[in-house]
Amino acid sequence: MVWDSARLLDVLPHRFPFLLVDRMLEVDAGRSAVGIKNVSHNDWFFQGHFPGTPVMPGVLIVEALAQVAAVAVLSQPGNEGQIPYFAGIDACRFRRPVVPGDVLRLEAELTYARSRAGKSKGRATVDGQLVAEAELFFALGSRAQTSTD
Repeated sequence: MVWDSARLLDVLPHRFPFLLVDRMLEVDAGRSAVGIKNVSHNDWFFQGHFPGTPVMPGVLIVEALAQVAAVAVLSQPGNEGQIPYFAGIDACRFRRPVVPGDVLRLEAELTYARSRAGKSKGRATVDGQLVAEAELFFALGSRAQTSTD
């Protein structure tokens, strides 16, 4: 089941410029998810990373993996409207640069989940080649109410 950007925005609390997933290809609520980030010369981070030799920052690849994992978590009944917080990163490795024109495939599998915390294994690939992998830990928190809500 492919999710367009509108459905993605219904589930994830992230917004521009920090929404790093363009669409979801697969969502198995509470278990796994696969998303896509179309990497473009127009992405804001290429202005300074690096002029003349654009490379997507590794930390943003990991954030994109975390957002895909968050879709799997937040799609599970009972987790709607929660805020997914990063709680840790283990075994993170980068295999090759991600550059404009790449289609970044982001895969996340939940390996441990409890009511308020969990862990996922993430893999990012381009054209079938592994570009990054990591174990990501998360905690769920309530969405704070502000005067603009």
